[in-house]
Amino acid sequence: MEIRKIGIIMNGVTGRMGTNQHLIRSILAIIKQGGVKVNDDMVLMPEPILTGRNANKLKPLATEVAKREIGRELAYTTDLDTALGDSNNQIFFDASGTLQRAGFIEKAVKAGKAIYCEKPTATETKEALRLAELVEKAGLKNGVVQDKLWLPSFRKIAMLKDLGFFGKILSVRGEFGYWVFTGIDRDQPAQRPSWNYRAEDGGGIMIDMFCHWQYVISNLFGPIKSLVAYGNTDIPERRDESGKIYKATADDSAYAIFVLEDGTVCQFNSSWCVRVRRDDLLTVEVNGTKGTAVAGLREVFVQSAAETPKPVWNPDIPQPINFYEGWQKVPNNIPYDNAFKIQWEEFLRHVALDEPFRYTLREGAKGVQLAELGMQSWKEKRWVDVPAL
Repeated sequence: MEIRKIGIIMNGVTGRMGTNQHLIRSILAIIKQGGVKVNDDMVLMPEPILTGRNANKLKPLATEVAKREIGRELAYTTDLDTALGDSNNQIFFDASGTLQRAGFIEKAVKAGKAIYCEKPTATETKEALRLAELVEKAGLKNGVVQDKLWLPSFRKIAMLKDLGFFGKILSVRGEFGYWVFTGIDRDQPAQRPSWNYRAEDGGGIMIDMFCHWQYVISNLFGPIKSLVAYGNTDIPERRDESGKIYKATADDSAYAIFVLEDGTVCQFNSSWCVRVRRDDLLTVEVNGTKGTAVAGLREVFVQSAAETPKPVWNPDIPQPINFYEGWQKVPNNIPYDNAFKIQWEEFLRHVALDEPFRYTLREGAKGVQLAELGMQSWKEKRWVDVPAL
């Protein structure tokens, strides 16, 4: 059997998402399972090298974490240029800060590497499109992480839609977020990095989450025609990693209504300043003429038209209907793998075998566009249209 090694420069994976989702649960998990099996005669095997500015952060990942997960160490270096100059490295992956991404992508393009990166690709549409055009003109394979499409819940929604369960979809309602501690109160450290709350460092929940809502909505329900949005900085001060209190300059809550080309209304609320009393950190309700589905990150509950109760408004008596009854859980008929890992496997097949991959930097630019238009709507207090890129 041919084991085709694919060298991957993994840049900036010392952060929470890069370490857990991309390194441990994706690339190391693929190595642990024996690679990506193409057929009985070929396996694609990732061979990562970790790059970044801080060797003290890279070393534990390359040694302790790698040994624990796959029984051997990984290569690591603070010299990105040397890693890019190695012809064995075919892919450059970036999970660094948004404002640093353009410089890294430009270097990788000059080195002729296939490019895969986290979202958002930039904070402005013009810059996101420039990067997309840069890799396209160079003829390089490229992709942007759009992980939520492979979540078990959204795969189930896509299945229900294909089966005609919803009938005509009328509305989609999303609630996302949880309470992110400020770090100021005793024994309650912040669980997200401080740059997320500084606009000057590329932070803000609108630029973060609208990129997700764009690809989720457009892939599951259809193209977005127009939107109206509002954002706010609910918590004015937080404490950073060095223990200093800083002024929060980025929005930590955002509310939007997206109207699709077919007239479907999608409403998404996003906030780091809410406490959760719902099924999951993200819940999406899809209402149709024939049925409704309520999805978390993994599980989906459905109620058909025939099972819909008939409530009567009467606040003078206790509610006689338990509205949590009358819903059925969609079964897990297949095992669901990690969403990031699935997209990594598809990108590896794209690079090695030239299989189609449509989640490109240009697709990523559409997410940046939606966030930028959301900010425009908020600033100008009006509806805005979403032009095709």
